Amino acid sequence: MREFKSPDGVVWRVEVTLPGASNAMVVFHHPDGGNTRKDRYNWYNVNGPEARNVTGRVDPKAVERALTDEQLARLFRRSMLISAADNPLNIPVTQFG
Repeated sequence: MREFKSPDGVVWRVEVTLPGASNAMVVFHHPDGGNTRKDRYNWYNVNGPEARNVTGRVDPKAVERALTDEQLARLFRRSMLISAADNPLNIPVTQFG
């Protein structure tokens, strides 16, 4: 796994997962490890010939190698919390009942 240091000094572990035909999910794992509620994610869109093959899948390892530090910083800035219950506005995302 790769590492990314956020502007506040936290070192996140970066994992590329859920490959699709033209994208993959980039997960930023918080270093405290025991609490996944702090993990964040964003989608990375692949721009290449493999993106035109709807039955193919991008290679997560290749995406991880291809991501530059600038791209990781942009993905992190626009990332979302994985846990919907932790949204900053406390807006209910799902309704139970």
